[in-house]
Amino acid sequence: MMTLSNQGEGLIKCSEGLRLNAYRDSAGIWTIGYGSTRYHDGRAVKPGDKLVTQLQADALFNNTLGQYTQAVNDFVKVALTQTQFDALVSITYNIGIYGLQRSTLLKKLNTGDYQAAADQFLIWNKVTHSTTGQKVTLDALVKRRAKERRLFLSNTYKTQL
Repeated sequence: MMTLSNQGEGLIKCSEGLRLNAYRDSAGIWTIGYGSTRYHDGRAVKPGDKLVTQLQADALFNNTLGQYTQAVNDFVKVALTQTQFDALVSITYNIGIYGLQRSTLLKKLNTGDYQAAADQFLIWNKVTHSTTGQKVTLDALVKRRAKERRLFLSNTYKTQL
């Protein structure tokens, strides 16, 4: 059973950013802390919610993270390096467990085609516009996916991803 490294945690936190007040994310979903959409007890984040401290945000993040690390451990059937695991947890944290489970990225990875799996990271750069329902490419996701792909393909962490 693999666990997320400190560097992997840093990548997710940096990509998500910290917001102590509830906000709508780029897909229109109420979010708080480091991208959490639900609290420890399963309640959904709602308008007006606030976290008092970064410590609360960190606790919520750690609670939220468990389901995503578990999903990567459960669904990936091939050997992973730490950097590959971290990149997979990062994308899963963002696209969701169902997104990973149905992805071509996972299918290619589980056949042992690591390069094709890495290339699939770049596909996940769109969000559904909350009013039009259209898929829209987001620059922030383009950059995040490029970082995750580079991490997935690296054998060691670089100081600048």
